[in-house]
Amino acid sequence: MTRSSFPTLAPALVAACLSAAGCSSDPTKGYAFSSSYRTDIQSINVPIFQNTTFSRGIENDLTEAIIVELRKSTPWSVTNADGAQTTLRGSIVSAELKKLSTSRDTGLVEELAVSLTVDFEWKDNRTGQVLVARRGFTSAEPFVPARGTSGAINERIETGQFAAVQELSREIVGSLRASW
Repeated sequence: MTRSSFPTLAPALVAACLSAAGCSSDPTKGYAFSSSYRTDIQSINVPIFQNTTFSRGIENDLTEAIIVELRKSTPWSVTNADGAQTTLRGSIVSAELKKLSTSRDTGLVEELAVSLTVDFEWKDNRTGQVLVARRGFTSAEPFVPARGTSGAINERIETGQFAAVQELSREIVGSLRASW
């Protein structure tokens, strides 16, 4: 770094230091650098979600996506039922395709969304207390369905299901934050 570049960096350095001083250790009182997930919990068990819809296999995909998201973004370890301090149970109550747009020329569907709705409960196994419970928790992700041999983008329904499962898993794990 040259001497001439120091005067231009000095204000930026001072601003960065002052903004860090304005951060809070409590996420409900401002920005925080600490984890917003509960620190009194070290482990979680996630049994395979129940599935009351006709979309078979999506319960396995959702459960696996939630486990991956928990391992990626929380400080908790995912363990078996016997050793877990908490348990996240859920049920897929709706899996629907929703029409988003149709072609003016043909009347065929051009864009669909996979909409998944779940009910879930996160319970502390030590006390029996329900930590978080949600009913009708929904996520929807769009996709372009396959239509014959035209040159248009053609995505299989599994593409929409995968995107919806990934988004729903992020939202479920995000709802387990301590400050929400």
